[in-house]
Amino acid sequence: MITIELAEQTDIRSISNMAHIIWPDAYGEILSKDQIDFMLEKSYTIEGLAEGMVGGQFFYILKEDGIGQGFVALKTLADKLRIEKLYLMPNVQGKGFGKALIDFAIEKAKVKGKDILELNVNRNNPAYHFYLKQGFQVTETVDIPYYDYSLNDYVMQLAIDRTASS
Repeated sequence: MITIELAEQTDIRSISNMAHIIWPDAYGEILSKDQIDFMLEKSYTIEGLAEGMVGGQFFYILKEDGIGQGFVALKTLADKLRIEKLYLMPNVQGKGFGKALIDFAIEKAKVKGKDILELNVNRNNPAYHFYLKQGFQVTETVDIPYYDYSLNDYVMQLAIDRTASS
């Protein structure tokens, strides 16, 4: 059984531990080891995650039988809901958990009265194809300067039908 629960401060270590397993697997063939290490240090340490939690991102942990298997971070903007992070442990990919997190984000967007769900994905990340299957469309191609690196992303959006029930 899977559950998706709002992360508390006490869940930060679990999210950090997951990120340190997920990132090298997800980005090992896309980004340099230096960039992966930098991104983990910048965003996925205990301090970095705590900062993100108070900075307007709401983290949710996906658990299977009580064990954290992934997480999503959502941020509400004036006109849309953004998925800031969405990651699954390598051993559970392909089990429908990513779709469960997308469906969860769609429901949160509906509750918040938002018509658009948005995210960025690295242009070389295989997850791009997953997002296309979920109905997301590329709205912009961006190269975002980030310290000594460049984030080469697609901005993708999904139109939310708030009249449809799920």
